[in-house]
Amino acid sequence: MKVTYHLNGLDCANCANKIEKRVKTLSYVEKANLNFVSKKLMVEVNEGKDPFEDIKNIVKDLEPHVEITRKENTNNNLRGIFGGIEKQKLFELLIAIFLFGTAVFMSDGTIRIGLFLASYAVIGYDVLFKAVNNILKGRIFDENFLMTIATIGALIIAEYPEAVAVMLFYKIGIFVQNLAVNHSKRSISELMDIKSDYAHLKLNGKTKKVNPEDVNIGDIILVKPGEKVPLDGVVISGNSLIDSSALTGESVPIAIKKGSQVLSGSINQKGLLEIKVQKEFSQSTVKKILELVENASSKKSNTENFITKFAKYYTPAVVGIATLLTLIPVLFFSGEFTTWVYRSLVFLVISCPCALVVSIPLGFFGGIGASSKKGVLVKGSNFLEGLNNINTVVFDKTGTITEGIFKVNKVISKNKCEDEVLYYAAHVEFYSNHPIAQSVVKAYNKEIDEELVAEFSEISGKGVKAKVNNRPVIVGNRNFLLQEGIEAYCYQSEEDEGSALYVAVDKELLGIILIGDKIKKESYSAIKGLNSRNINTVMLTGDSNKVAKQVSEKLQIGSVYSELLPHQKVEKFEQISNQSTGNTAFIGDGINDAPVIARSDIGIAMGGLGSDAAIEAADIVVMQDNPYKIIEALEVAKRTRSIVWQNIVLALGVKGIVLVLGAFGLASMWEAVFADVGVSLIAVLNSVRILRA
Repeated sequence: MKVTYHLNGLDCANCANKIEKRVKTLSYVEKANLNFVSKKLMVEVNEGKDPFEDIKNIVKDLEPHVEITRKENTNNNLRGIFGGIEKQKLFELLIAIFLFGTAVFMSDGTIRIGLFLASYAVIGYDVLFKAVNNILKGRIFDENFLMTIATIGALIIAEYPEAVAVMLFYKIGIFVQNLAVNHSKRSISELMDIKSDYAHLKLNGKTKKVNPEDVNIGDIILVKPGEKVPLDGVVISGNSLIDSSALTGESVPIAIKKGSQVLSGSINQKGLLEIKVQKEFSQSTVKKILELVENASSKKSNTENFITKFAKYYTPAVVGIATLLTLIPVLFFSGEFTTWVYRSLVFLVISCPCALVVSIPLGFFGGIGASSKKGVLVKGSNFLEGLNNINTVVFDKTGTITEGIFKVNKVISKNKCEDEVLYYAAHVEFYSNHPIAQSVVKAYNKEIDEELVAEFSEISGKGVKAKVNNRPVIVGNRNFLLQEGIEAYCYQSEEDEGSALYVAVDKELLGIILIGDKIKKESYSAIKGLNSRNINTVMLTGDSNKVAKQVSEKLQIGSVYSELLPHQKVEKFEQISNQSTGNTAFIGDGINDAPVIARSDIGIAMGGLGSDAAIEAADIVVMQDNPYKIIEALEVAKRTRSIVWQNIVLALGVKGIVLVLGAFGLASMWEAVFADVGVSLIAVLNSVRILRA
């Protein structure tokens, strides 16, 4: 059972990691992930367990000011540019700034010191409280402890302006950092603002405005121009243009009419539509998309996991060095106590790992949002990061590289009885749901006498058998006929294009039907883009060698394996994956590809919104039948990695430089504040750039 809680007032990324770690220790909790950006704690527990009270106690123990709720709380928050920042924090900041500014320009020593202390008390009381509370519980080495020791130490050695400035700029940095995080959160929320809050339900000739969750399958809803489609369904009345850019990243509106399928989250641009609902809200496209994006943060990248571990050891190490920096010069080299204490305090201010702990998850969060805007749903930051290490991309052919819309190109018969070939093939294929079978029935274009068909059976990956008017008929690939003991001659010329469907009646070959499937125009640019990045391209297909070779030559695909049965696709993919020096991705289009998608390092479902199996198995879902989307996803992944590493180098580089300067007395508290708060803010703002990818 999965549950989600909201942590209102959580403003510390390091504390978020501690809460997550403690929740994971609960015996009945299987998985837990706390997303600092969205402030959502997602927990997977054993059936029948309600972890709310236990988690509430953990949060109260670690962060007493944080409120945990089952639903998102939007009260008591400023709007506009301040997003989710509480009024009280802004009010305290303004008072502290006023007191500090007044003290700076005061000449009277006693009053001046009093104003500095008052400003410090207003701005730092919560930091001091948290530090003392954590120390009493045996927890030290967090940012509250660091700021408390550094600022109180500065007060003791009478560095009043710097002590107050460190605490003030620290809190201003947290304030602005939260602004940036909330801006990022709102930007991503706006990208995914695809859910309609209501539906116009048609009942007894009248319409009623209801919650989409209250609409059932088979109900009729009306969608007016400018409104979002609330539920998946089929148009039963009306014509319009549909904007599905929020779902697919495709900006060109789609024309729809009676009989057209429409997905929830699309926007009706023009006419009034009457839609018959085909899926409940819980199973609708918009619900699936929102769940995928919301749960994406639960799968953390290697970089995020590394930084979490790094911060655990980094802070105590710096505190230890700061202590030695005071003791060794004073005890063994007759150093001046005040001077070396000051240098140690500079060390402590710099050591806070907030820049890394906040900006890196925010960077991946932004990358997932940016890819969603392009119609590519990435289920976790580990998969977004994994895209950068792809060495081989394996494609399914039908429906992925090709359009998957089949039509009969030609009927060939040795006895010049093409109509008879089509007659028997159409009757046998009538009971099959395979797209090729449906194309044969469509080409026949006559009424099928179902009473003539008996003993129908379908063999996956091979073909179908039945009796038509008591005559045994077999329709399938050449190997299937050979397996049945039928001589299958190839009548195709080199100029003939299409997959050959062999038709045998009374154990003799009657003729063949050539089935054509057009290559998607985007496939050319997708393969070209992968080849230009030195990524190996492979195609797996159950189609004939001839057709597979024609497609691979047109697209310049590196390797191709044809005439594969479903289980052989899995075996061949595993061979390819074992030989790859990096990650191997598989791109398929539906249920038949789910086993291979599940086995790949990165499984990608192409246009998989209609296939629950593909969505469940895939790590990335492309919400459009467009192979070029994988190139766009690679670009977002590359940009995300670049910005994340910019932040790592910036944070560690600046901190390292100022630490060395501080140790030699060449950096004061002001430089230390910049190395902590300033760098943290720059890193956060840099992460927000990913949204413009």
